[in-house]
Amino acid sequence: MDLQHLPRSDILADALLRDRLTCDPEALAALQASIASEGLRQPVEVFPITGDTPWGLLAGHRRLQCLDALNRLTPGSWDTIPCVIRKPADIPLAMALMVSENEMRAQISPWEKGALLCEAVEFGLFDSIDTATDALYPTLTRQARSRLRGFGRVVEVLGDLMTHPHTLSSARVDRLAVAIRAGLGEIMVEALHPVGRASADRQWRALLPAISEAILLPEDPDAAPPPATPEPPAPAACSA
Repeated sequence: MDLQHLPRSDILADALLRDRLTCDPEALAALQASIASEGLRQPVEVFPITGDTPWGLLAGHRRLQCLDALNRLTPGSWDTIPCVIRKPADIPLAMALMVSENEMRAQISPWEKGALLCEAVEFGLFDSIDTATDALYPTLTRQARSRLRGFGRVVEVLGDLMTHPHTLSSARVDRLAVAIRAGLGEIMVEALHPVGRASADRQWRALLPAISEAILLPEDPDAAPPPATPEPPAPAACSA
């Protein structure tokens, strides 16, 4: 294990997406008090990134929040932080553990799951959304991983345009994924441009025509078959 004390200013806290749910203030305060009195028992985990900040935070978001708060109370107290440096080969496993922990601890929105996959690819940790999904969610069924890949592709296509994407239900993100699989991504992007940063409801209404046109392609191996249309009842035979 490569443990180093790194300057806090060299660590980008939001290098990777993690759950955005509000932390329990009481639990956070208790953790901060524990660190203040006993020190940091478990170092944070970082990985190398490109750009102005050399390290990205991989694990320990709550710990880093507490250290920042303590540093504001007593400037200079946590200018450097003990960090475990993860090498590129270790990052997929570490991320998978982080994802597993988040899944058990709190409900993560479908958009956040998709955004995590996209950011993992953007940072070069995986070469595609498919490989990121398989690595970060290895225990899920094939159907569940297919759904997550759909979430990732929705974020990939619409991520910069949606106003409040974290409010989208799983059902709505599924419908967006179906439209993108049907090749309607560009049409959806064009539909969003006129409404700009409108409300989530207005954006959804702008997308509805494209969503309504979406057809699951038979050759798409990830697509679930559409529900069968029941055969009309045969006409009753005429009595003699």
